[in-house]
Formats: sequence, structure tokens, C-alpha cells
Amino acid sequence: MSAGCGMIGAVTRRLMLLDTASLYFRAYFGVPESVKAPDGTPVNAVRGLLDFITRLVQDHHPDDLVACMDFDWRPEWRVALIPSYKAHRVAEEVEGAPDEEETPDTLSPQVPVIEAVLDAVGIARVGAVGYEADDVIGTLAGRARGPVDIVTGDRDLYQLVDDRRGVRVLYPLKGVGTLQAVDEALLREKYGVDGPGYADLALLRGDPSDGLPGVPGVGEKTAAKLLAAFGDLAGIMAAVDDPAAKLTPAQRRRLDEARPYLAVAPKVVRVAQDVPLAPFDAALPAAPRDPRALDALAERWGLGGSLQRLLSTLGG
Repeated sequence: MSAGCGMIGAVTRRLMLLDTASLYFRAYFGVPESVKAPDGTPVNAVRGLLDFITRLVQDHHPDDLVACMDFDWRPEWRVALIPSYKAHRVAEEVEGAPDEEETPDTLSPQVPVIEAVLDAVGIARVGAVGYEADDVIGTLAGRARGPVDIVTGDRDLYQLVDDRRGVRVLYPLKGVGTLQAVDEALLREKYGVDGPGYADLALLRGDPSDGLPGVPGVGEKTAAKLLAAFGDLAGIMAAVDDPAAKLTPAQRRRLDEARPYLAVAPKVVRVAQDVPLAPFDAALPAAPRDPRALDALAERWGLGGSLQRLLSTLGG
């Protein structure tokens, strides 16, 4: 995969998609704040993310790597459908621009450093105005011709798991050191659904961390049973309208009352797969794109061994 949205190339190339914000949040909380630049500024998220990328490249050998970015972590088109979407995470509403997300005081200043280092190394950093990183990941996973590893701490992306196409999620279980490879077998064992079924499961049960109310009285197990019985959300709603369908009176009433929510929730919960993206080169660089800028960043922020380990891994 090379220029032109990184989707041109041999079928055998392995693509790795990073849910970048999810990973630097984990790095921030997994690496002590005592890891600092020469001027005393914490760089634990920066160094933690660099070490994590090094480990990913060493362990999984991607040919192409894309750091997917949240250009808008709470898109207005999702909020218009479900106003509570991520509402509890808004630090400040901004007129005519994305709202500011609550972020730890010592993490916010590290994000531009992360972006500058990725750019200088030459790792593709891709986002789109009005979309979350999840949507960029969904779009690139859908276009990929070879196997795809999605690295994220967000279970919402389980909906993209597809054994037939070789799309799996690598989910950090503890910090960023131990990853669980999530395929369809694991989804069926744990949740009773496949990838697309996970989106229906999520919208039925709700998700407080995303401000999704779900259907009152329908938890994860009930949602899984309903999906097993009726196939998908459309099948469940057809059952609500069918007096002969095997639903309890309470389930029928709750699902019927939740129709306004269930009419809009799929668009909010399912990742977009048609995001317009500018051309970029996804190929993993063997050498830094901008060595001079990288040297300056390494000195300014004291990136030391973390950056050296990444560069030697890429060069190897």
C-alpha cells in the first residue's frame, strides 16, 4: 500500500491501523509521570506510545501502518441523532468547531509532540474533518486488500472483525504490554455475536462511557439472546410487530417504547466506512522522513531510548 489512500499494492501486505488517541491515553496511564523531558515536562504518553509502536512492529510485522486520528471526537452528526453522545466528556463547548474533550492536564501538551514525532518519523497520520478515528479505521479496513490488525482499547471496533477478510482487533488487556487477538471465534464465545452483530449488541445494551442509553431493561445477555433468536436489529423489531414471536411482554413493551432511539442508534454506533481521505503513503518507513526535525524533537523532549528503539526496529 502506497500513495492514494495507501490502498494500492500487493494482496499479501499486512496493514496495521492504530486507534491513536486510545493508545496514547493507555500509555499515559501506564507509564509514570516521572518520565520527563529535560525541562521537567512529562513525556510519559509520548515515550509510552513510541515503545508500544516498536513492540507492535516487532511482534506483528506490518508492511503498512497508519496512525488514525480523531479530527472530531464527538461529530455533530452523531450528536444531532443522540444528544447524550459523549456529552459527559465535554470539557468546553466551542462554537463552530469540535468541542474540547476532558483530558488530563499533563496529557494535553503531549499530543502535539506525539503528532510531530510521528510526522518526522514518517508514520502516516490520517484523519478527516467531522469524523472520529473509528470512522477512519472503518474506511481503511474496508478498502484493504490484505489482512488488517486494528490496535485499539475501544471495544466498539469489534464490529469490524471479519475472519473472511482477515480483519482482527488487537486489544490491550493490561496497559499496552499484553494484547488479546479478537477474531470471530472469540466474539462468539464471549458475546454470542459476530463482528456486525457486535454493533447491534452495543446499541441494545447501551454504553455509559459513550453516553448511549440503550434499551432500558436490556443488558448484554438479553441483547445477545435476542440477536441469537432474531438475527439482527431489524429481525428483533420485526418480532416486536409479530404477535406470534417469542418475546416476553416486558421485552416487547421496552423495545416498542425504544423505537425512536433504535431508529437512530445504528448510524451513531456503526463506524462510517465511506470517509473521504486525502492521499497518503501507508508504507512503514525504513528511515526517518525528516531526520533533522526528529533530532530536534528527541533533544527537546528527551525521547532517548524510546525513539532509538523504534528507529532501529524500523531500520531492521
